This record gives sequence, C-alpha cells and structure tokens, in this order.
Amino acid sequence: MNAIILAAGYATRLYPLTLNRAKPLLKVGGKPIVEWTVDNLAAIPDIGMISIVTNDKFASDFKAWAASYEKWHSKCEFKIINDGSTSDEDKLGAIGDINFAVTRENLAGDNLLIVAGDNLFTESLRGFVEYAKKNEATVAVYDVGDTEAIKKYGNIEIDADGTIIRFEEKPEKPRSTLAAIALYYYSAEVLSLLTTYLAAGNNPDQPGRFVQWLYTRKSVKTFQLDGQWLDIGSNETLQKADQIFSRIKT
Repeated sequence: MNAIILAAGYATRLYPLTLNRAKPLLKVGGKPIVEWTVDNLAAIPDIGMISIVTNDKFASDFKAWAASYEKWHSKCEFKIINDGSTSDEDKLGAIGDINFAVTRENLAGDNLLIVAGDNLFTESLRGFVEYAKKNEATVAVYDVGDTEAIKKYGNIEIDADGTIIRFEEKPEKPRSTLAAIALYYYSAEVLSLLTTYLAAGNNPDQPGRFVQWLYTRKSVKTFQLDGQWLDIGSNETLQKADQIFSRIKT
C-alpha cells in the first residue's frame, strides 16, 4: 500500500507565514506538520512509498526536509512530486494533484492512502487503514459536535453500516455534525475513476468533491476517528495545534 500526502497548496490565508514556506513545513510541537503525518504513516506495518505532492515553489524545500528525515528514519521511502504549478492561479487542485501523482508514478495498480498535508491527528491511523482495506472506498469522519462548526466542512449522513447516504459541502442547514475529512483510502478500481471525474469538468480542488461524486456511484464507507483532529487553516488552529502537539512525546 502506498500513500500520498497533499502539499501543493499556497495557503494564502496564512500569509505572511506561508509566503515563503509551505504550510506543511510550518512547525507545531517542535517539528514540521508534515513530519507528524509521516511519523503516523510510517507506523502502519505495510506502508510502502510515501509520495508528497507539492508545487514548483516549494519542491526543493520538501526535498531538503525529506533528505534530513531519511537520515534518521531509514524505513521510510519518499518521493517528492512537483506538480509544476507556481502560484494559486495555476495550481492543479487537490483532486488534480492526486490524479497527477497516480498517473505519473503508476500508482493506479494498488490501493492508495491519501491524506491532506495540513491535517493533524493525535491518534494512530492504523485502525482506519485496517478497516479501509475491507472496502473499495473509505473516508475518515469526525464528529465536530457543533451545528455551526460543521458548516465549514463536508457534511455527511451515514446508514447503520457506516455507508454514506448523503454528502453536502459547507451546508447551510446541516443534518448532522459529522465531517468528512481529508483522509481517504481508495482501491485501484476507484482510482481509475479519477480521470472520469476530471474529464467531466468537475471541480479539481477540494478532495471531498470526489467523494461527493463517488458515493452516488459506489459504496463509500466511513471510519470515525477519535482523539483530536486539526485542519490547519488559520493562525488560531496553528496555535492550537502547537499547544496540543507540544504535549505529545516523540
């Protein structure tokens, strides 16, 4: 099983912090955000190649970080993939980047774990992977517990078996407080549908849009994460993450 970390955005909402540094390379708890994610992935027994998809502006920075990380973690094998974009105007979008990496690196023949490079989890992702292996498509969900907070995320409803029966991005009138978060596990068959999705002119950004399209065509299962989940999109969440992860022993 291979993994992709999405790290090609320009994080303009966090300027000037991210003007000259990629958001996943900002430090929380004493180390880069992406390093927490990689540590979590590396603890999964059958993880293979970890590909980090970035842009032309920050590709060299990620290569330098990966080289340093590999010196101390020989188990991990990295591939830094430059999507060629140079600004927020010509970016491929998250779904476009997934398809770019899958196509260029011939990843479509195996199952794939995908995670956003600006998301942090205090719990191990092993449980998610073990469950997801049994399904064609699985998305992680998190109960934000607030009907106002859920309006910022992809809101879902599920049946008794944990299968998505409704998905709405940033709902005005949410029907639950379950958020679909940027942690996905797709089979090879599902990965082949990325080109179909994009060829139809669908939104190439916001990875949840693919799930929203997919669940009406295939069964998409969910796995609810416990612990804490942080989507680093503002200075406030960055500071909160620093406080939380500073207390975690590494």
